[in-house]
Amino acid sequence: MNDPQRLILALRDALGDSAVLSTPHDMEGFIEDWRGRYKAPATCVVQPSTVQDVALAVRICAEHGVPILPQGGNTSLCGGATPAAGGVPPVIISLSRMRRIRSIDAANGSMVVEAGCVLQTVQEAAAALQRLYPVSLGAEGSCQIGGTLSTNAGGTSVLRYGNTRENVLGLEVVLADGTVVDGLRALRKDNTGLDLKHLFIGTEGTLGIITAAALKLHPLPTHRAVAWFAPTGPAAALEILGMFQARCGARLSAFELMNAAQLQMVLDHVAQRRNPLDAMHEWHVLVELADTGGSDEMNGLLEEVLSAAVEGGLMVDAVIANSEGQRHALWEIRHSVSEANKKGGMGLTTDCAVPVSAVPAFIESATRAVHEIVPGLPTVIVAHFGDGNVHFIPFFSFDAWRQIDDQAAMAARMRHCVNQAAATLGGTFSAEHGVGQSGLPEMAYFKTPVELAVMRAVKHALDPRQLLNPGRLLPALQ
Repeated sequence: MNDPQRLILALRDALGDSAVLSTPHDMEGFIEDWRGRYKAPATCVVQPSTVQDVALAVRICAEHGVPILPQGGNTSLCGGATPAAGGVPPVIISLSRMRRIRSIDAANGSMVVEAGCVLQTVQEAAAALQRLYPVSLGAEGSCQIGGTLSTNAGGTSVLRYGNTRENVLGLEVVLADGTVVDGLRALRKDNTGLDLKHLFIGTEGTLGIITAAALKLHPLPTHRAVAWFAPTGPAAALEILGMFQARCGARLSAFELMNAAQLQMVLDHVAQRRNPLDAMHEWHVLVELADTGGSDEMNGLLEEVLSAAVEGGLMVDAVIANSEGQRHALWEIRHSVSEANKKGGMGLTTDCAVPVSAVPAFIESATRAVHEIVPGLPTVIVAHFGDGNVHFIPFFSFDAWRQIDDQAAMAARMRHCVNQAAATLGGTFSAEHGVGQSGLPEMAYFKTPVELAVMRAVKHALDPRQLLNPGRLLPALQ
C-alpha cells in the first residue's frame, strides 16, 4: 500500500464518511483487545451496514493491496481480533452495524441473523418464540455472532447441544475478492457437494468474512434444575458426571468444574458474588438439567444422583437452587470468571481439550509441568468438564509478573508445557478460543507438516494474496 490516505478517501467515497474511522481517538476501541494485552495500529476502521458494503470495502482494500481484519465484539482471548504488530496496518472491518435479525422460522427451528448481532440478542429473540439458540458463554452480552462463528465457540452447553459448528445451517460470506457466497439455506439435509460453511466456521476470518448465518434452533426448555456441589476431586467429578449421564440422559445440559482458586478469584473481584456452600472446598461443580418436563421431577433427579454421590464418598457438600433467582446467581458465578481473572492478576489462559476420561490426569500432569518451571505457582482452573475442555491458567500476581525479565518467553513456556500435557493425552491446545496470535507457535509445533500444507493450500485457493486476517491461524513458512 503506497498511500493510506488515498485508500481512506476511496472507502469514504464508496461507503460514506460516517462509515470510516481514521483518527487515533476514534479507532482506540478497535485496535486494542478488551484485556489490554494486544494493541497495534490500523489504517482505518470500516463499519459497513450491509453485505454489499462489506463486499465493496473488500474490493477497495484488495485494489490497494491492504490487509483486512474482520472484527466482531473484540472479546478474543488470544489476540484474534486486533491488529498484529509489524507489517502493513490493516483495515479493520467491524461488523457491529450489521445486527439485523432477518427472519425467524419457529416451525423450521431456524433463524437468519447478521454477523454483528450480539449473542444475547439472538438468544432472546429465539426465546420469545419458545425456541433456544443454545450457544452460551460468559461474553454473550458483548460477543457477536460473527465472532462466535469464526472461532467455532463452545461455551457451557456443548455437552448437550454441541459447539457452534453443530448449530449452523448456512452462511453468507464475502470472499477476499469481494465475491459474495450466499449459502443461507436453512436445511438439515443438503447433499449437493462440499458443505462450504465448514470452510469458514472456525477459521477466524482467514478465508472469508461471515456477514450472516442461518442458525439452528431447539425447543426452549421450560424447566431447569441447577445444583452446586463439591466433589472430592476431579476423579470423583468424572464419576459423578457418568452417574448424571446414566440417570438423566439428554436432560444433562451443563457440568462445569472450577477449583477453589478460581472461585475465590470471582468472590474477591466481582461484586455480589458469594460462595454457594458453607465452606471453600478444593473443587466445585455447577450442574444443570433442562427439559420441557416438570421442575419437581428434575429436582428429584438432582437429589437422587447427588445423594448417591454422597453415599459413594464422591462428594462432600451440595446445594440445589430452589428459585429462578438462585439458579441465576449460581450461573453468574460461572460467567464471571473472565472478568475476575482480568482484575486479579496475569493469568496465562490456555484452552485445552482432552478426552473427558482424561480430564483428571490432564489437571494433574499440567500442574506438575507448571510447577517444574515455577514451583508453587497458583493455577486457576475452570473447565467445561462435560466435553473435556479445560482452561488451565498459570496465574501470576501483577507484582510477580512485573518482576519477570522476559515476559513473552515465560508466557510461551508456560502455555507450551500445559499444551504438551494435553497433547500427551490425545488432546489439543485450542478447543474454543481459536488460534489467534498467541497460538501460532503451537500450531507450528503440534500440527503436522501435511495438515499445515493442506490448510495453506485452501488459504491460497481462496485468498492468494494473503490479505484476510494475516498473522492469524496459520504460522508463517520458515
